[in-house]
Amino acid sequence: MSVSDETRPATSSDYVGANTHAFGPGRHLRSRAKVLPEHARGHNRALVLQTLYHSGAMSRADLSRETGLTRVTISDLVAEFIADGIVVEMGVRETVGPGKPPILIDIDRVGHQIVGIDLSGPRAFVGAVLSLDGEVLERREVPRPDSADGDAAYAATLELARALVGAATQPVLGVGIGTPGVVRPDGYVLSSPNLGWSGLPLEAKLGVDLDLPVLVRNDANAAVLAEYTFGEAKADFMLIKIGRGVGAGLITGSQPLVGSRFAAGEIGHVVVGTDGGPRCACGKEGCLEAWLSVSRLTAAIDAAPESRDEILRDAGTRMAVGIAPIVAALDLSEVVLSGPAELLDGVLIDSAVTTLHARTLEGVFEDVQIRLTRQDDIVLRGAAVMVLSSQLGVS
Repeated sequence: MSVSDETRPATSSDYVGANTHAFGPGRHLRSRAKVLPEHARGHNRALVLQTLYHSGAMSRADLSRETGLTRVTISDLVAEFIADGIVVEMGVRETVGPGKPPILIDIDRVGHQIVGIDLSGPRAFVGAVLSLDGEVLERREVPRPDSADGDAAYAATLELARALVGAATQPVLGVGIGTPGVVRPDGYVLSSPNLGWSGLPLEAKLGVDLDLPVLVRNDANAAVLAEYTFGEAKADFMLIKIGRGVGAGLITGSQPLVGSRFAAGEIGHVVVGTDGGPRCACGKEGCLEAWLSVSRLTAAIDAAPESRDEILRDAGTRMAVGIAPIVAALDLSEVVLSGPAELLDGVLIDSAVTTLHARTLEGVFEDVQIRLTRQDDIVLRGAAVMVLSSQLGVS
């Protein structure tokens, strides 16, 4: 089935049963929903794996104390995890005194690998084989199709995914993909003009073609997961990804914010100011993306290098004007930027902080920080978190 040669738009239901290789029931990242009795086992599975993932090797007794679950429940779950190849026994812990030394257990961090793909790059689709700890083990890329040809973009994505799956040295837990555009929680791409996709069930279609679990999210929403899991982020923050375009991912109350239209964080085409500005690719003037994208900043500085600080200062001000209402409405603790440090660090961030504080309530939001992420390969690592969350309930 091609992306465009259909008599009707493909839907996710056309691919029912595509992702049937999961280890077990996963849970959404930090769900606020009450745990019902019929969901208790899935909740307990996720709790145990989450604890092991972040705390490292421990005994069954330690795990029982840490999670509050009974030793019988822990014993049953651990036996199930070992049989499934998710958890391994690491040997006994040295102890002093009488009694049998406890056996340490941990997630089998080297027994599976994850494939992550970032489709947001300006010149290439980039992917990697990653460890369960988010370490890049093998990197590959394919050229980005020249035009917004949906079939060509899908073919390049599939080619890259197959190459990475083939490069993995352990069984692949799943494939995570970050793509520009508006994406539903089931991986259905509602709109991605730069890739020529509209109404594409990318997650389900790739799941069939790869015969593996596949997770697809907006690239900024993938990046925010990496910052939350592997970085230094707090429980309420916004990550703004600045590259070819500008988009944001949001975490509130330790839970991703998606929105009723699945477009939370689509701030790139919000007009900032009433004085016009550069014409945006969308046709409007003065969009945040038109002021802040890497290509615009680079071109403006190349044309007037003597005005570099002024250009960056103005861009930082425009960004703060756009995000101040979001920070105030959601009571965010910090704003994290992902993009080239040579453009964002220094003048741009300093200007943004000053403007943000000037445009929010004094004494309430004056401690809100704007900083650069320290994460490399942030979309690829976010794709790994997507797989971990879906397959193991780990975030």
